[in-house]
Amino acid sequence: MVCFGCNVRLSRGENLLCTVCRHDMPLTEYNFIDENAVDRIFYGRIPMKKGASFVFFSKNGIVKNLLHQLKYKNQEEVGRFFGDWYGSLLKRDKGLQDVDVVVPVPLHPRKEKKRGYNQVRLFAKRLAHHLKVDLNTDLLVKVRNTKTQTKKDRQLRWLGTKEAFKANTTASVPYKHILLVDDVITTGATLEACANELLQLGDVTISVASIAVVPKG
Repeated sequence: MVCFGCNVRLSRGENLLCTVCRHDMPLTEYNFIDENAVDRIFYGRIPMKKGASFVFFSKNGIVKNLLHQLKYKNQEEVGRFFGDWYGSLLKRDKGLQDVDVVVPVPLHPRKEKKRGYNQVRLFAKRLAHHLKVDLNTDLLVKVRNTKTQTKKDRQLRWLGTKEAFKANTTASVPYKHILLVDDVITTGATLEACANELLQLGDVTISVASIAVVPKG
């Protein structure tokens, strides 16, 4: 097996990334206590408690390669890789001690059937495992099969995600603090749409996390 970052052959004990690429991962070091760039994306948009992301995304590099493998090359294990690494850090984050459920951003059923899996779900599942909380994939559904948002600006992304998600208001919701999880935060439009729906469930607090965030500037 070769490294998903640089294509060199992996040595014994290495998983998905070689030691060099793992060392070079652009970690954000954002936490759920201090203000950070993810928080600022959502200021004035949703009543979110806190946000953070694991790594920085760039047009070229290790993170892009890994996410491409995750989303388009049937490499769902990349989600586990990120979830276990990030989860091992988040379980020590004092800002998440009252989170009681992790909710992944859903795919439209047609797109999930075509891909074979939701690329966010295994990442979310491993975060829930490390945080010792529930994973819930029923609270939120995607009801409109939107086209890719990658090349759209903030306004077009918001329009593209508006009314694309619906909260399951018929479900019993014993949760107070939801950690909403996605793969990449660019403008925040997807998470904003999802959070607004989850807030319809009643007296809940929303925090957000992602595998990657696109740095501003």
